Amino acid sequence: MQSASMTNASIQRDRARLRLLLRLSLAGVVFTTVVILIGVWTRLVDAGLGCPDWPGCYGRLVVPDAERAMAHSPDAPLEAFKAWVEMVHRYVASALGLLVISLLALGAGLRRRSGYPWRTSVALLVVILLQGAFGAFTVTLKLWPQVVTLHLLGGLAVLLLFLWLHLSLRRFAKGAAAPGVARRRLTPLWVIAMLCLLLQLALGGWVSSNYAGIACQGFPTCNGQWWPEMDWSEGFHLTQTVGPNYLHGQLHADARTAIHQGHRIGALVLGLALIALALRYWRENLQRPWLGGLVFAYGIQVGLGIANVLMWLPLWLALLHTAGAVALVLLLALAVWHWRESAVAAEDSTRRDKEWVHV
Repeated sequence: MQSASMTNASIQRDRARLRLLLRLSLAGVVFTTVVILIGVWTRLVDAGLGCPDWPGCYGRLVVPDAERAMAHSPDAPLEAFKAWVEMVHRYVASALGLLVISLLALGAGLRRRSGYPWRTSVALLVVILLQGAFGAFTVTLKLWPQVVTLHLLGGLAVLLLFLWLHLSLRRFAKGAAAPGVARRRLTPLWVIAMLCLLLQLALGGWVSSNYAGIACQGFPTCNGQWWPEMDWSEGFHLTQTVGPNYLHGQLHADARTAIHQGHRIGALVLGLALIALALRYWRENLQRPWLGGLVFAYGIQVGLGIANVLMWLPLWLALLHTAGAVALVLLLALAVWHWRESAVAAEDSTRRDKEWVHV
């Protein structure tokens, strides 16, 4: 009787722990979205170098007064608003790291259970640590575009891992994660759509980090021309010198125009990939809501991008454009998840997708 009572108590503890893990992982998705938007806001108000050092601000954990800041870094005068914006970003990012560590600690007792997503939890910790390093490099390398772009992509990677962990925990809680459960493999169309979105996100980060958001004025033309003067080699020169202060950018106008135009072309390619994906799988009832939402979100995102150009990149609209990118990432990830979890044979779908790609 005592043994059975202890077993029941252990089961109840595991269930309570699992419920907490589900809530925390979902909170991680929401919190990461907030951190990404705060990071973008920090950049848009030119506060990325509000504190010239890292992890503190002028050597302190809170923003000091002007006298102490001057004593610490006489070549970087304190701008209190920008310093506080940067430090708030660091505080919330640190809190996100603590959330990841909490998830790992809570899940340690379940890691040997079949189907528990322990590897995803560890991967999340590794990525959040790398993200912290990129945050430091963003400051110490003075907004070097390569690092800024990777920092944005890293934030989206954290978001995806939180979502994947939450979905995996839900599957584990339902007992549907036993070995041998058939899951469909990704077909070529899915892979193409994912790669197109990744490329477009990288291009968006490159536009932002090189301050090319309004390098093209007007739409659908760019500076009054369909194909203006552009310097592609300089715009996408990925071995730029480390050292200058990249606040407000270092590239000339034609290079920034090439970056902006590349982002527009990427948006067109992404749209074609998403529409092809939706048309191919529209007849599948389980996929229709996700694919419909994905195409709809893409349309909204295109509209936001055009509005940003026509309205000269207002802060609130630029933040909405970033939120739209986050929505695309989440919707595509959810569509991929439900595709893989659908108990349908993969071979016929793979064959048909290859035919679509070749056509």
